Amino acid sequence: MVHEDEINRPINLKILVAEDDETSALLIKLVLKRYSHTLLVAQTGAEAVEMCRHHSDIDLIFMDMKMPVMDGYEATRQIRKFNKDIVIIALTAHALWGDREMTLNSGCNDYFTKPIDVDELKGLMQKYFS
Repeated sequence: MVHEDEINRPINLKILVAEDDETSALLIKLVLKRYSHTLLVAQTGAEAVEMCRHHSDIDLIFMDMKMPVMDGYEATRQIRKFNKDIVIIALTAHALWGDREMTLNSGCNDYFTKPIDVDELKGLMQKYFS
């Protein structure tokens, strides 16, 4: 069982939120603020890839799968070409059969559905950065 103090302790990560919806990005940033020393935001998949190229010390990406210019599936595949170790968690409003497998097959470590469930998000942070 995970204790509340373990979930809420600062972790001090560099996190990229790749999300084109401003409201979703704001909510994610508010929750992640306690876990990060730096929060970066990309509004397109192409921008997320470039940020990863220029910030090789990013620890975690929350990747929206439906973004303009380049979707999250392709952005994840591109990032995996030069960074196999970064934790990438897919964000999607779609919870259809097969979506989880599609995100994992593109290179994501995990899958997270919108609307954002704060407790579930905290649980993911604990899972990968305990």
